[in-house]
Amino acid sequence: MLPTQLVSQFTQAAINSGAEVIAVKSIGDAAEYIATQITGVLLVPPFLTAGRFKLKSALKKTGISIEVDNFRTAAIQAEAGITGVNFAIADTGTLVLESTHEDVRLATTLPPKQFALLDPEKIVADGLQAVKPLRQLHQRNPRNYIAYVTGPSRTADIERVLTIGAHGPKQLFILLVPGFSNDYLEM
Repeated sequence: MLPTQLVSQFTQAAINSGAEVIAVKSIGDAAEYIATQITGVLLVPPFLTAGRFKLKSALKKTGISIEVDNFRTAAIQAEAGITGVNFAIADTGTLVLESTHEDVRLATTLPPKQFALLDPEKIVADGLQAVKPLRQLHQRNPRNYIAYVTGPSRTADIERVLTIGAHGPKQLFILLVPGFSNDYLEM
């Protein structure tokens, strides 16, 4: 499948699962979009503040209040969290994140909004093609915690009453950022 077809298939599947998918041209554009969606604190895991990503400076330019250190305290009050994505699966619209670091888990589960930065080159067609990047993740660290995120958090009780956001974010924003990181081992 061609890369543009994978992006289209992923986008449609993610939208069908309740996510919002936004294509941007750069990290700066991603930060500007995030600024239109939140007014509160954004949890930013430490690896995303590395100089090469330029995310921290882009977010600060927009005036977004960011938290990079005290996640356990800040996560309860934060409006949103942001992470990268190791890769995504097109046919289900699923994001795959190596979430061994606690800050990643807090950023993706406690705030009511989650922003995920995805390089479109890291979209694979299906579960069979996901085997290679999963193997790479497990070879690096066999005890990785891998999270699969398909749309906002949803749960239902025995009476089939669906609740969105009971065990995680009510809103999932997937920002397609070309050139962000095409390395499966890097979020």
